[in-house]
Amino acid sequence: MRGRFAPSPTGPLHFGSLVTALASFLEARRYGGEWLLRIEDVDVPRGTPGAADAILRALERHGLHWDGPVWYQSQRRDGHEAALERLSRAGLAYPCTCSRRELAAHSTHARDGSPIYPGHCRDGIRQPDRPAAIRLRVADTPLAFQDALRGPFKQDLEREVGDFVIRRADGLFAYQLAVVVDDAAQGITQIVRGGDLLDSTPRQIYLQTLLGLPTPTYAHLPVAVDRHGHKLGKQTGAAPLDLDRPGLALMAALRFLGQDPPLELSGEPPATILAWARAHWRLERVPAIPARRWPPNARVDPCRVD
Repeated sequence: MRGRFAPSPTGPLHFGSLVTALASFLEARRYGGEWLLRIEDVDVPRGTPGAADAILRALERHGLHWDGPVWYQSQRRDGHEAALERLSRAGLAYPCTCSRRELAAHSTHARDGSPIYPGHCRDGIRQPDRPAAIRLRVADTPLAFQDALRGPFKQDLEREVGDFVIRRADGLFAYQLAVVVDDAAQGITQIVRGGDLLDSTPRQIYLQTLLGLPTPTYAHLPVAVDRHGHKLGKQTGAAPLDLDRPGLALMAALRFLGQDPPLELSGEPPATILAWARAHWRLERVPAIPARRWPPNARVDPCRVD
């Protein structure tokens, strides 16, 4: 059993990041498995200088120690190139010069708000003077999988997503391809992550099938949102974790995850809290809902547990 936590270095860890890290850590440890860390820094323009190191410090401060060396996605380009070449040779990838603005204006939209690609460049690019992204041809067969928390999930990629980008027009590899290649290279068998990535999972399973890669098990956690229903993150001003109070943050994250830690643990160091969590962790106790407001009362500290 091998799990992982794969944050993007766009800023310091916040409460929502801790929830994902903690759940993936505990689910791997429950089965005596390894927990790996990968910094997903392939999207260079979105990166924040120093963020990767800050993420490592925050995880260590909260007692979340990973196995083996840290992987950096930006150093994995050869593996991503090899996968793209394989898909291209099979006739499954093609260039596309459609801009995001054009697609947003003239396409229907998927559940996650992204435009459903209408296939404009499937039979040849329309604007040869523009930089081209690379898209993956999808089939019209519905793809289904069983999520460990949310249950059965099915998506028709052609109708609900369309041919999707696997390398951007700026030459950077897209998340969908990079994450699939790197999960396989690290031997990941279970993925525990935020529910905002649930809609991406069929695309990733489709890529795994085309590339002959194993499919991990998936569990999609409720997303921590603020009082306006926005996902906690850098864009919504989520506060970074207080590294002077790691125990309180762990207690709050356990409560968010439905684990109900005893109040006697309040004030204890991370090692003591995590020892209890490892002994009592059950994925099935996590609320099987898309999102959860945290803190429940907007006036309280998100790490408060009383």
